[in-house]
Amino acid sequence: MALWQVLAGGERRLAGPRASQGPQELLAASLTIDGLLGGAPGTLAAALRGLAAGPVPPGARVVAPVGGQEVWAAGVTYTRSLDARVAESGTPDPYERVYGAERPELFLKAAPGRVRGPGEPVGIRADSGWDVPEPELAVVADRSGHIAGYLNGNDMSSRSIEGENPLYLPQAKIYTGSCAIGPCLATPDEVPDLASLLISLRVLRAGAEVVADTVKVADLHRSPGELVRWLFRALDFPVGVVLLTGTAIVPPPAFTLRAGDEVIIATTGLGELRNVVEVIEPSPSAG
Repeated sequence: MALWQVLAGGERRLAGPRASQGPQELLAASLTIDGLLGGAPGTLAAALRGLAAGPVPPGARVVAPVGGQEVWAAGVTYTRSLDARVAESGTPDPYERVYGAERPELFLKAAPGRVRGPGEPVGIRADSGWDVPEPELAVVADRSGHIAGYLNGNDMSSRSIEGENPLYLPQAKIYTGSCAIGPCLATPDEVPDLASLLISLRVLRAGAEVVADTVKVADLHRSPGELVRWLFRALDFPVGVVLLTGTAIVPPPAFTLRAGDEVIIATTGLGELRNVVEVIEPSPSAG
């Protein structure tokens, strides 16, 4: 089963039934993602098994399947990611240490309301000269820390800013348009064998493919469940949380995103997330 969120007639509604079929049947108007993830474990799956409230109306637009959830991210969880971080920074020690440590690297990626959905623009900073998309398996956990589903995630990153100094990580990772997820949230029964999933990245520039790569989720150094348990160690999430589990797809050093590029991320059984790149300029009110 899969949960979709659509904008229809100016109202956000939830829909199902499966990732492969797209949003077809509306759920009850009273249901919200915050309510489903803030309830007892299994509330979301039970809602998807319930009676439909009618077909999704024509013209409804798919939006990110989130409500009041924070989005967090894990870093250096694949060997290829470790190698890329060491190369960009020239300071291997902190990245090698966190890769082999018991405690993972976890950081806040997007506050509620800041995440972008399918078809919405993702950003690159105007003060950065080396920018990449990072396709990731995203995990959705309910308030109790139980995994409620999976979806595609894009952890947009400024490699030039992070490479300048690892302490600049928040500026390299957290800015307007730096996170996109979607198109839908697939429940665990939809993806019973995580190790078999493939994550792919394509970047199109003026219609031509300039980046293409694929990675196995089986290569993930830490399990999604382990990462979620660490996240919940000293934090509570009353309406659940989204956690990006890290990337193994890092475009070559000569590549950087440009305005107008289209980023396409797809994971087996989770659909396809498409976003066009825009440049994020300084705020006019910045002093």
